[in-house]
Amino acid sequence: MKRSLHKGAGPANRYRHSHTPPGHGIMRCMSELPSSPAPAAPAFTLDVIGHIESDYPDKFGIPRQPGLAPAARGRLRLDPPFDDPLTVRGLEAFSHLWLTFVFHESPTRWTPLVRPPRLGGNAKVGVFASRSTHRPNRLGLSLVELAGIDTTRGVALELRGHDLLDGTPVLDIKPYLPWVESRPDALAGFAPDAPPHYRVVFTCEAESRLAERADRLSLRALIEQVLAQDPRPAYRRGAEARVYGVRLRDVDVRFHVVDDAGTPVMEVLAIVALDP
Repeated sequence: MKRSLHKGAGPANRYRHSHTPPGHGIMRCMSELPSSPAPAAPAFTLDVIGHIESDYPDKFGIPRQPGLAPAARGRLRLDPPFDDPLTVRGLEAFSHLWLTFVFHESPTRWTPLVRPPRLGGNAKVGVFASRSTHRPNRLGLSLVELAGIDTTRGVALELRGHDLLDGTPVLDIKPYLPWVESRPDALAGFAPDAPPHYRVVFTCEAESRLAERADRLSLRALIEQVLAQDPRPAYRRGAEARVYGVRLRDVDVRFHVVDDAGTPVMEVLAIVALDP
């Protein structure tokens, strides 16, 4: 699979000199010459090196940044010819990785101004001042925890704490270097602090469904970490009566919001198996 990030390529700019009459060594002003079209931007072709297998089968509910749901499991399975175990030799010495990927389910259209959800869905900022998925090249960057490497059949990287949709195409992997990439004194613009976390409670029915599962502990942790961040769209907040559904792993987690002395509480109503 290949993606072109820009359209076309063109020749470089060339300055053109006029023919001067004999005895005159005068160059004509460039503004007097016919204008030539601006050269097209160069094109780059990128190969997808692998795809994500994720706890998030749907975009709704995915944390807005990596690391906010440590219980999220994932696997990056490398595609041929990148699935040679030699490509990841030495990677086991690193705990975290940068993944460059494509927002493959985001529209190709983009606008100069966007509304980051962090701003409540109203204030606009420039697309390059945001982490919006609606970008000119739809490129994303995610910092994930490397939990293991499987080279028994090709290469598969076990991930934790990611924010990647199932099926996401990955373009590159780079190890994370904390001594150069962790800057606690950096400014964070309109998002200076982590999002608030709300309490999550389960009905008796939801608790009984969890108890039936072999992965009940990790699934419960994932549900709590995802819902605690209130995944509802900003424009829907305040509609406590509405029931929402978040798809996690192979279930649909249905919840609504109740008010506890002015503080939202996420109540899980049911955990329903998804159709295979």
